[in-house]
Amino acid sequence: MARTILIYGLISGLIIVLGSTGTIAVFGHGSVWLGYLVMLIALSVVLVGVKQHRDQALGGVIRFHTALLMGLGIAGIASVAYVAAWEAYLAATHYVYMDQYTAQILAAKRAAGVTGAAYAKLAAQMETMRRQYANPLYRFAMTFAEIFPVGLLVALVSAALLRNPRFLPARSRPLAA
Repeated sequence: MARTILIYGLISGLIIVLGSTGTIAVFGHGSVWLGYLVMLIALSVVLVGVKQHRDQALGGVIRFHTALLMGLGIAGIASVAYVAAWEAYLAATHYVYMDQYTAQILAAKRAAGVTGAAYAKLAAQMETMRRQYANPLYRFAMTFAEIFPVGLLVALVSAALLRNPRFLPARSRPLAA
C-alpha cells in the first residue's frame, strides 16, 4: 500500500507541477480558478490509485477508512511535491514573488481610489503578510494549505465512491485462447 501511495502521490504531484508551470508559461501569471482546476485534475489520481489498490491488492473490496487513509496519503505526497516546486520557483526567481504581489495589490487599490487611512491600513497589512511570508515555516504551511484541502475533498469523495465494489468494478481478464 505504501508503494502505491508513493507512486500515485508522485504522479499527482508531477501533474500539478507541470500544469502550474504550463499555466504560468502560457498565460504569464497564475489564475486562481485555473490553478484549482489543475489541482483537481491532478488529484483525481487519488481515485485511480485507491481503485488500483482496491482491485489489485484487495480483490475489489475496500473499506471507507482504508480508502480514505490511502487517499490522504496520496494527497499528502502530491501536496509536498507542490510545496517543493513552489519553493524551487521562489528560489529561482530570488524570492521576489511576495514583493511583486503586495505591490500589485496596493497599486490596484490605489487605482480603485483607496486613499488615506484605508490605504495605510492595507499597506500595513500587506507589509505584515510580506514579513510573515519570508519565514519558510509559515510559507510552507500556507502553500500546503492551498492544495491539501482539495486533496482532502477528493480523498473523501473517492473513499465514499470506491467502498462500493460496484462502482468502477474491476475488469475481468479475458481468457487466453
